[in-house]
Amino acid sequence: MSTPADHSADDANEPAGAATAPRTTPPVAAKVPVVRGPHHGREFVDDYEWMRDPESSETRAYLEAENAYTDHVLAPVEPLRDRVYGEIRSRIKETDMSVPNRSGSWWYFSRTEEGKSYGRHCRLPVEQRFVDAPLDPEGWAPPAVEGSEELPGEELLFDGNLEAEGHEFFSMGAFATNFGEDLLAYSIDVVGDERYTLRFRALADSVTAPAEEIRGIAPGVTFSRDDKYVFYITVDESWRPDTVWRHELGTDPASDVKIFHEPNESYWVGFGMTRSERYLQILLGSKITTESWLLDADDPTGEFWCVRPRETGIEYDLEHAQWGGEDRLVLTHNAGGPNFLVAHGPVAPVEDWDSLAELVPHRDGVRVEGVDCFLTALVLSYRENALPRVALARIQDAGGVPATTAEDARAGELGEFEPLDFPEELFTSGLGANGEYVTPVLRLGYGSYVTPGRVYDMDIATGAMTLLREQEVLGDFDPSRYVQRMEWAEAADGVRVPLSLVMSVDTAARIEAGEPAPTLLYGYGSYEASMDPYFSVGRLSLMDRGLVYAVAHVRGGGEMGRTWYDDGKILHKVNTFTDFIACADRLVELGVSRTETLVAEGGSAGGLLMGAVANMAPEKFRGILASVPFVDPLTSILMPELPLTVIEWDEWGNPLADPEVYDYMASYAPYDNVESKDYPAMLVVTSLNDTRVLYVEPAKWVAKLRDLSPTANDPERGVLLQCEMDAGHGGVSGRYEAWKQAALELAWVLWTVGIRD
Repeated sequence: MSTPADHSADDANEPAGAATAPRTTPPVAAKVPVVRGPHHGREFVDDYEWMRDPESSETRAYLEAENAYTDHVLAPVEPLRDRVYGEIRSRIKETDMSVPNRSGSWWYFSRTEEGKSYGRHCRLPVEQRFVDAPLDPEGWAPPAVEGSEELPGEELLFDGNLEAEGHEFFSMGAFATNFGEDLLAYSIDVVGDERYTLRFRALADSVTAPAEEIRGIAPGVTFSRDDKYVFYITVDESWRPDTVWRHELGTDPASDVKIFHEPNESYWVGFGMTRSERYLQILLGSKITTESWLLDADDPTGEFWCVRPRETGIEYDLEHAQWGGEDRLVLTHNAGGPNFLVAHGPVAPVEDWDSLAELVPHRDGVRVEGVDCFLTALVLSYRENALPRVALARIQDAGGVPATTAEDARAGELGEFEPLDFPEELFTSGLGANGEYVTPVLRLGYGSYVTPGRVYDMDIATGAMTLLREQEVLGDFDPSRYVQRMEWAEAADGVRVPLSLVMSVDTAARIEAGEPAPTLLYGYGSYEASMDPYFSVGRLSLMDRGLVYAVAHVRGGGEMGRTWYDDGKILHKVNTFTDFIACADRLVELGVSRTETLVAEGGSAGGLLMGAVANMAPEKFRGILASVPFVDPLTSILMPELPLTVIEWDEWGNPLADPEVYDYMASYAPYDNVESKDYPAMLVVTSLNDTRVLYVEPAKWVAKLRDLSPTANDPERGVLLQCEMDAGHGGVSGRYEAWKQAALELAWVLWTVGIRD
């Protein structure tokens, strides 16, 4: 077979990407035809599959050439990028700290310092009188920590800046202290491939940290209650977490005990402990089916038992709680309806779903997302009218008085769930960091498109809310200068699709006066992930320049319940794309925007959405920003040996086994359907070490666009590929590098819609 080096690459007759110096012409990738298939009698000729080898000199040369061309084309944008980057930095309090979170007898928090890319993880001791009285609300008021001054008794546990020295990429995985609170287990990834190395660090002079390290594991780790063991997970060749191990501290990892292995490639394995710390838990899950195993935490070398064997299409998760003098399992499951319900029963295998006592019934318009259990209350997380909500049920005595002691809580009865209300039309609310089972307060998070993120503590007994922190936005930020609202678009099949909008008051006034505004329309629409309202410092740089930011809550996501997700997957996936197009049309119909100044954005599976709408309706968008885009889904899903492929069959279907799925995917796969026509301007961002969406997908897509589209090579409205050579699926590491990347993408959006300042 011929290789890329056998083909001339561009008008200079140099191999694709041979030059790493600035280049003024787009690279032309060599064509090396490879036949995909046959599958069900179908074949597809792929000219750019040769790019799949990341170690190939030709592949790297091509990627470097694309980077060099992108740098050349974006050179005029650099001053705008620098201004946006400066604006982002000027709004962020760079020397800051998180709100301390109580765990055990310590307050844990992180500090960031100006000029440093990573956080420093610290702790302060809780006063002994409050350690001895864990349900005293006064003992849960976090210490006031301001500025960079070290506080009396403060301990530095981990400095990410020191750990990252000498590495182009750095990511922390596990960060867990033992029950004795004198040993830290942490794991790091310095490549970007999401395989971590686990190490241990002593937190007291009286302790000697185990010297061993464990390589190539998934990020999390769990200590046993007796502090003799840690449990961790390893991944298979496809990056699927599949095996749970028990490691005895101070021993050779080669002697670690395999306690569970999941051979079914459709399932991921997780491990943890119930919040009550009574049970160790193995969690198994595919996209549509789950299974849980429990073990008494006082017997870490014992045998796990199965709560309920897996049943295809049935999902459940569980927590342990106590009320009415009994230990209970509280289960959220969909055996009684697609939007889930909550029930409880004894701590024993569930023989029959109907044997459980119902706590929260199934409702068609409300998606139950789970229950968190605490000694004196249960917290329900649910979704209604496209917004995440929280409700609280207190454990109380016969007269309805909330329990405030452990004895009262264990003997009391559970009250009704009462929703927590917030004033804004669009918002996000939910539990924050609540690691402790025995607590008199709940940590809550809240925010919206116009309200910076807030952290509250709520007294469980009284319901009193205390604002602990609102994200500080430096400069002249005033939330009253911005407005948010929900609109609805009508999809091709008549379904109403939520559409969130946020903009400055001035922009809203101009739109009201009949002057459409440039708009960035974001979408995702996969895995039942919901795109909830959140505040963004970087987004201010768009809105202050007159842009509207919009979110299309398309099917395939979870905003409107489980059926919303089901109607945007497998043989209904095209609904995701047509919903997004309907939202774009609605923006124009409302007079919010015009096609000439409308840019679409999506990443990962949202990048598949970008590629699909680029093929289906290129004339409706001025530009498309696609980050780590999943644009060659059919090739990937046909290769079960690739990372994370088999588990994806529940999301997309199995084209290897089902010709209908093959044909359906082939009808929308962005790479397969590139045509010789005009496309919007595109900025495509990928990472060489991404293990979730391989760099080869966007690289091939861009090469094909360059070959077929008359506009793809136009510097003003063409296609640009940026490949980070030292990053993973989440992009570059370090907050300053992340801000620079965000500034580049925001500046490109501004430039694309004609805003040069």
